[in-house]
Amino acid sequence: MNDKENIDTIGLSRRTVLAGLGAVGIASAGAGLGTTAYFNDTESFEGNQLTAGQLDLLVDWQQTYDFGEGHQFVSAHPDHDGDGEQSIEIDGTVYKYSDFPDEEDEDSNGANIPVLDCETIPPLSEADFGTDPVTGEDMDTLVRLTDVKPGDSGEITFSLHLCDNPGYIWMQAGNISESGGAGTEPELIVDPDNMGDLGDAINARLWYDEDCDNVYDAARPVDIMLTLDFSGSMLYNQYGGVVSSDPITINGTTYNETTKIDLVELGTRQFIDFLQNAGADAQVGVAYFDGEGSNDTQPRTGILEPLTSNLSDVDNALSNLRQKLADVVTGPEPSLPGTNDGNPNPFSNASGIATGTYIGEGVDDAQAEIDANGRASADKRNIVLSDGQSFNGTGSTQFSSPIDAADDARAASPSPATEVYTINVNGSASTLLAMAGPAGGAGGDPVFFNDLDDPLNIPTVFGNLAAQATQEKVIMDDTLANVLAALADGDGVPLDGNRSTLYDELSDAPDDADRDAFRGDGVMHCVALSWELPFDVGNEIQGDTLGFDLGFYTEQERHNDGAGPSAAA
Repeated sequence: MNDKENIDTIGLSRRTVLAGLGAVGIASAGAGLGTTAYFNDTESFEGNQLTAGQLDLLVDWQQTYDFGEGHQFVSAHPDHDGDGEQSIEIDGTVYKYSDFPDEEDEDSNGANIPVLDCETIPPLSEADFGTDPVTGEDMDTLVRLTDVKPGDSGEITFSLHLCDNPGYIWMQAGNISESGGAGTEPELIVDPDNMGDLGDAINARLWYDEDCDNVYDAARPVDIMLTLDFSGSMLYNQYGGVVSSDPITINGTTYNETTKIDLVELGTRQFIDFLQNAGADAQVGVAYFDGEGSNDTQPRTGILEPLTSNLSDVDNALSNLRQKLADVVTGPEPSLPGTNDGNPNPFSNASGIATGTYIGEGVDDAQAEIDANGRASADKRNIVLSDGQSFNGTGSTQFSSPIDAADDARAASPSPATEVYTINVNGSASTLLAMAGPAGGAGGDPVFFNDLDDPLNIPTVFGNLAAQATQEKVIMDDTLANVLAALADGDGVPLDGNRSTLYDELSDAPDDADRDAFRGDGVMHCVALSWELPFDVGNEIQGDTLGFDLGFYTEQERHNDGAGPSAAA
């Protein structure tokens, strides 16, 4: 039995649109679908029952439909009140999709609710498929829209949450069928054989909806500061800096063990590489912050690389971060990175280093750099990573609250108004969440907050943030017939868990080194499918129907190489 056999048939027609989400139906703890698929999971609509295993893939979604009156909410999961808009009630508080609008995009409805995770997403058996906004008829599949006409369009953003173990994910289609339906006189004049032409008539786009807002976002100029924790706990083993005994290779340099700062270097340099290859209109700079040593007279913070459009200079600044962090933490005052006077051995004795970090001062430094060298036409963004607590040392510089510093940055004090993204690596989650939020908006916005239990997820987060700094990555822009054919071919379209790597989902092998697994812990990733029936479509599609299934398949990363069940069989 394979995944595609477990997904109910749906249809899309000139007068009727029926669509279905195949959400996975097989789970096993043995050989699975192939000799190396020790755990696998799929979720599917089969009598509204969810079958899940030890590797759990959860799916939520928001669907919209434009029938000439702008995009309307059609169906969502979860949808606690059944009005078609994604919503959930947690401890008496209702969270709604439209509570998170994109103020820069008048066509945006908002963003999938960021508080949804593996603990709060209801089972698919509780899904409400909503009603047809034109006829008011109940829908018993994911999409059942009647009276679709030329000029109509629709979109679904799926939010994927891989719980527990990391895994590879494919998007699939199956049971594709096409029919000419009842032949009307106008259709038979231009299509006497009454062929099924609908799939070729509909335009479709499949892409990674990085901000989960149901809208494809094109590129905008952006100025970005990377504000990085250079404290001892990012490197030295005695403070938890070593996170794995496995070796790690970064740009040709191999270390025998993996530290947090290694993962930051890997992630940030992939971030820069992605921006370069994407031709992004971006300036990037780097700020750093530590605490304060016993003999220091000021906090150890500063600018590692000023804002610049020469991204090769930024890449150089982000190289050999072990040594640069060691210079700050264990080198003599003035404790500057690049002096090569610190000890980068993570197993060396680093006693006496600061036990906290000046996060607020680091944010202030980054904001001052954006104020001095940012471009008036560019969006402003500060990405702050920390694994520790904010620290008020004994130096001469006044302590800056990290929450106040972030509030000032978002509120343009000093100018300009800056988006603050934060990454918590087993540090002060409450502080970093309170800092996170949009330019001109309030802090505490989970859309801008990344909470990592596992430091190995650091590169993935930087990859996702890099993708948000450019136009969203389109997997395929073609007719719906061709998109479905790609999704139905073999194991389907292999999705990439880290969009900053240069992976081509359609032409590269599923086990290509640039394709990453999706990390566990329920981190949200969004994939979107939009469709449009053009105004100029002819009578040849009248009465035509197109049936297909959609689904997602996942298998664990461990003991698998991403080649997929077909290759393993």
